[in-house]
Amino acid sequence: MKKCATVMVVDDEEAVLNLVQRILEEAGYNVFTATNGQEALDKIFQLVVDLLLLDIMMPGLNGFQVLTLLRKQSDIPVIMLTGKGEVDSVRDALNLGADDYVTKPFRPRELVARIEAKLRRAGLEAS
Repeated sequence: MKKCATVMVVDDEEAVLNLVQRILEEAGYNVFTATNGQEALDKIFQLVVDLLLLDIMMPGLNGFQVLTLLRKQSDIPVIMLTGKGEVDSVRDALNLGADDYVTKPFRPRELVARIEAKLRRAGLEAS
């Protein structure tokens, strides 16, 4: 029996955070949120998180820094969800250990499909 997957969304823009949370909850996922990198790191090891959606440009710890620190302790799937679409940013994120890269604005169904693809191998799904 598969369990319902939990996704953490990290973004300092409240409108984006709320939109992504609504999209994922409607798709059947449990969703936790964080508004900055340090909050994400604090929560991710206290909660059971199956996948992380991570913005790059945030105050304090940026997404690259969070990803670097996370990869020292965890191999959970990470999808960068960011406004930075430059090839260098994509390359850097993937080299640091991101599993995928989605630029804003994004298409909700495509984002959900990418999440499903990453979680399928772990035997996880939306409820």
